[in-house]
Amino acid sequence: MSRLLRSLLFVPGNNPRFLEKARTLAADIVCFDLEDSVPLEEKNAARKLVMEALGMRPSYRSEIYVRTNSPASGMIGDDLRAIVRRGIDGIVIPKVNSAAEIKKIEKALALLEKKRKVKPIELMASIESSEGVVNAYQIASSSRRISALVFGVFDLLNDLGVEYSKEPEGARYARAKVPIDARAAGKYSLDAIWQDLGDSAGLEKDCATAKSLGYAGKTIIHPDQISAVHGAFYPASSEIEWARKVISGYESAKGMRKGATKVEGKMIDEVHYKRAKSLLASVAGP
Repeated sequence: MSRLLRSLLFVPGNNPRFLEKARTLAADIVCFDLEDSVPLEEKNAARKLVMEALGMRPSYRSEIYVRTNSPASGMIGDDLRAIVRRGIDGIVIPKVNSAAEIKKIEKALALLEKKRKVKPIELMASIESSEGVVNAYQIASSSRRISALVFGVFDLLNDLGVEYSKEPEGARYARAKVPIDARAAGKYSLDAIWQDLGDSAGLEKDCATAKSLGYAGKTIIHPDQISAVHGAFYPASSEIEWARKVISGYESAKGMRKGATKVEGKMIDEVHYKRAKSLLASVAGP
């Protein structure tokens, strides 16, 4: 699975300055947030700002995702109508509890894509409750669109009635289970955020733990965390080798004027090619 998913940086969708700054950042994914960082009374304004940012997609270095509101919020329909357009690479769905929620979202998404002539959009499902943890494998397996599961520790602890700490005992089982379920479904997993921006040593330790559990990368909340996270989640040798095969196979197919081809039985196209190129560039050094 040759793809860089070391860092997914949440950017508040209601902050024009942060949306502008995100153009220059080197996170693997920049995720415009419509959920937790946006007060209810600012949701519509945030949707408009995110729509404008998606219209300037070529000026951003990273892949661009948007985090919607949760399936239970009643707002996800409005979110999808605002963000399903050219310029978006993927959507993070927060607080997913069941595969049925993903199936419902997928139907709405497919209708909007067809109407607006937009290519299929990837999904990441965020696991943030005891029900979501129990159903993580079914959620990861529920759609070909899902590329990764995201572990959300704060809402999970709240669901369990456990106070947050930097090494919460109550979240250990869930944190270990999510990457296993994701991998069993052939998907990636991204670890929860590190909240203490002043504790860089703690962040590095937390990244090491996440990597040892099988996470491909980490969600983050500040640009200053990008460097440490990228250093911790250096691509594995198997990923580097696969990226080389993707590049070689795609370039050979392009020489024969084919838009897509197969590498070891897996279909690849321009998106896979670009991601493979980015991965190799990340390990090439200065």
